[in-house]
Amino acid sequence: MSTLIIQHDDCLRHDPGAKHPDSALRIQAVLSGLEGIRGLQRLPAPYATDEQITRVHPAEFWAGLQTTEPDEGRVSVDPDTFLSSGSIKAALRASGGLCFAIDQIVSDKAQRAFCVVRPPGHHSEPEQAMGFCLLNHVAIGAHQALGYDGLNKVAIIDFDVHHGNGTQAIFEQYPDVMYVSSHQMPLYPGTGHIEETGRGNILNLPLAPGDGSTAFRRVWDRLGLPAIHSFAPDLILISAGFDAHERDPLAQLEVQDADYRWITRGICELAGDSCQGRVASILEGGYDLKALASAARAHVEGLLGL
Repeated sequence: MSTLIIQHDDCLRHDPGAKHPDSALRIQAVLSGLEGIRGLQRLPAPYATDEQITRVHPAEFWAGLQTTEPDEGRVSVDPDTFLSSGSIKAALRASGGLCFAIDQIVSDKAQRAFCVVRPPGHHSEPEQAMGFCLLNHVAIGAHQALGYDGLNKVAIIDFDVHHGNGTQAIFEQYPDVMYVSSHQMPLYPGTGHIEETGRGNILNLPLAPGDGSTAFRRVWDRLGLPAIHSFAPDLILISAGFDAHERDPLAQLEVQDADYRWITRGICELAGDSCQGRVASILEGGYDLKALASAARAHVEGLLGL
């Protein structure tokens, strides 16, 4: 079965400003980085439905977000997070793309997928857009997965350099979803301490500024991946942020392309043991375009077992 690349040009039309790190050029960098890789099938991301969104975000929040979108210019939600004309469609494609990828995987039309979408999602809490994020796509995807018969447990792996506070807040009292995150600390948003364990389904793996390949691989090899193995999920979702890369301007970890290939291969091997190899990944952060292209390529090669 092929590995899917899910994308839509609507994701280019979210415009948080010329100097904002979450540029549409990020999507173009990822897609250029994937050129020449065999075994990929590119499909368009559909819109998420209101039903899919409101499993995570209250209807009042979602309606308010839509009415906040301006016809021109941009509106700030917080100092880092903006809505422009086109932002709602971009967010709908991002959440819808992951839900579609999961549908394809569960129906055995594909085994793995990478959703090349923006804006990112893992900081968005149920009633608060923040940290560049409007909707929490990976949480929406997890609920989509749990709606299938026989899909009773979902694991979310997050190796973005920032802690996914929104994803943790959504699932910390939800034992059928395990959330495991490696992230730099201290760093925005200030959550993700080891002591934050939910109902035993949250595992945070904070790393210190300057930590690189050895520390990154150690925490995942000794703690993160074994915890997921013990949880035995029916599907694995990845919040694939590449801003822990040594070139990224927003943080100070020293992760390299080879580490992203290594962790992705490890996740896929684990998925082969527990959930028929089913893995769906979605782009989160990554703000140096050259590093984003090369790290995303390494990630997809890992999905393909290369």
